[in-house]
Amino acid sequence: MFGRNKAAPSAQDVVDQQTAEASARTAAIGKGAPTPKRSAQVAARRRPLVPEDRKASKAAERAAVQDQRVKMRKAMDTGDEKFLPLRDKGPQKRFARDYVDARFSLGEYLMFGALIFVVVSLLVPASSEQMIYVLGGFWVMFLAVFVDVYILSRKLRKRLAGKFGEIERGTVWYGSMRSLQFRRLRLPKPQVGRGEYPA
Repeated sequence: MFGRNKAAPSAQDVVDQQTAEASARTAAIGKGAPTPKRSAQVAARRRPLVPEDRKASKAAERAAVQDQRVKMRKAMDTGDEKFLPLRDKGPQKRFARDYVDARFSLGEYLMFGALIFVVVSLLVPASSEQMIYVLGGFWVMFLAVFVDVYILSRKLRKRLAGKFGEIERGTVWYGSMRSLQFRRLRLPKPQVGRGEYPA
């Protein structure tokens, strides 16, 4: 009752039938080359499921992955587009990086400001009057960084639209987040100096 239906065609039979039908249609039109024999077609589709030498195959795969990592690490230093990660590839991403790296951003020092705030808040008692000034100073710095990133995103959007027309999704966000990183720690590394804005 639940056994395999012997009358039903197998998957191989269906593939062979479709290949034969396609060959017949092509022959009717005229393709200029003889149809390969069935044995040749089967041999062309046959691939080993497991490589003969697994150890050599694993070693070759490991070497290829290691080589790719080395190239990607080098590309992070040199800005070589060919081996950059997908999130950093493309002319618009490169333009955004160069534009952000050419300007001075307050966001570069946000983490240092946050660290100083944490240290000072540990030294100053929470109930003291000075704590209000420390907290107020931190919020002023945070607001200044927010305004700076907003201005950057507006300017970057305008420059991208002027150069490329349509802006790729996520490019302005990519540039804005880069502006919050300390310049020396940015990856890919900056390829332009301060004031060297891209054309």
